[in-house]
Amino acid sequence: MAVTTTIVDHPVCSDALARIRDTNTPDALFRQNLERIGSLLLAEATRELPTVDGTVETPLTTAAAQRIAVQPVIVPILRAGLGFLTAAQELLPNADIGFIGIARNEETHQPEPYVNKLPDSLAGRPTIIVDPMLATGGSLAFTAQLLIERGAPTPLHAVCALAAPEGIAALEAAGLDIHLVTAAVDERLNDDAFIVPGLGDAGDRQFGTHP
Repeated sequence: MAVTTTIVDHPVCSDALARIRDTNTPDALFRQNLERIGSLLLAEATRELPTVDGTVETPLTTAAAQRIAVQPVIVPILRAGLGFLTAAQELLPNADIGFIGIARNEETHQPEPYVNKLPDSLAGRPTIIVDPMLATGGSLAFTAQLLIERGAPTPLHAVCALAAPEGIAALEAAGLDIHLVTAAVDERLNDDAFIVPGLGDAGDRQFGTHP
């Protein structure tokens, strides 16, 4: 088991990342650019989905075709993970959506779950966790364990706009088999467990509840 990381190096991704890092970007544009990043990261995360061969009738003839063999399950971690949900549903309109709600205790920085809406069984279903920020790694590790308990095949895939080295190390320490797809691995966490340079609180900047 191992944690592998893919950093998506794409001009559109870089441009959108610059915009969501900018403290002067208003909430509406933050959401728009987070969705742009999500589309590119999800395209990379789904690159190896299994397919089945078949044919399709074009207006002219029969052509060979490939279709996704098993629709994946997308699991946003609430609430910030909702920022990737529209991109996921546009890319994978037939995917099932599960929800995990986790709040971070601001004193202990540990995850505290409050929602668990997952399919009863994930056996044989490629599963992708989406959350804009991988900071301490606690929420993602907690979610990954829940998915594995439901039978999700490994490696799991996780899509995050930004990751901190400490978060990646926490996933490795937990012994998880995860492929992380991200736009950037930042420098570090500060004393309040925020990613530096980061972009602030992704949930607050999407939903307008920051001071």
